[in-house]
Amino acid sequence: MNEGIKTTQQTVTRSDSIVKLLYKLSNRLVYRGIKRLFDIIVASVGLLALLPIAIIVKISYLASGDHEKIFFVQKRIGRNGKLFNFYKFRTMIPNADEELERLLRENRELKEEYRINKKLSNDPRITKMGRILRRTSLDELPQVINILLSQMSVIGNRPYLPKEKDDMGVYYNTVVSTKPGLTGYWQVHGRSDVTFEKRVELETYYSEHCGLIMDIGIFFKTIKVVLFGRGAK
Repeated sequence: MNEGIKTTQQTVTRSDSIVKLLYKLSNRLVYRGIKRLFDIIVASVGLLALLPIAIIVKISYLASGDHEKIFFVQKRIGRNGKLFNFYKFRTMIPNADEELERLLRENRELKEEYRINKKLSNDPRITKMGRILRRTSLDELPQVINILLSQMSVIGNRPYLPKEKDDMGVYYNTVVSTKPGLTGYWQVHGRSDVTFEKRVELETYYSEHCGLIMDIGIFFKTIKVVLFGRGAK
């Protein structure tokens, strides 16, 4: 009789575990479905704004004697480590990578700053139009293309460069377990004002706790950050 009760208890426990698992999976599917629908709506609206802004940016660069492409395309790390072409408005001089190598080679202070933050606070490579685009966050607008292609989401971790993989260390697998986003937990908690290490810690937290309520909070906080230009450099 005791064996029968024990078997029944094990069956009930197993059934409860299956129910909890199915409930969790159901919640995740609903979350992802709502998230994708939201992505398509926001990206579609953003796409309408992309063309007129691109024309203004192009005219500005031509007026300054810059005839290079206004779009910047770069390989970034997507969900589960898959690489994709990442789009932005170009905010720097055409030979930005070569110029960075020269700056870091000739200036030890800049080299140390770049080692810690993976960027320069007062980057001399940024153009006049580029500063405006960055201050208003409009340089990110072309990423609506990545969102429509399902390579990115509106809310998520920022996509990292392949060369930053080693710097992410133990955080890498957790950070790339979620789809990268146009904005996210890092952007509303300091953005350019925090170190690279703090950034991956914040984005690890997002990957481990992301959900509909958190995403809604990030979305509205992002609007506030963009309006006041906090952390945008």
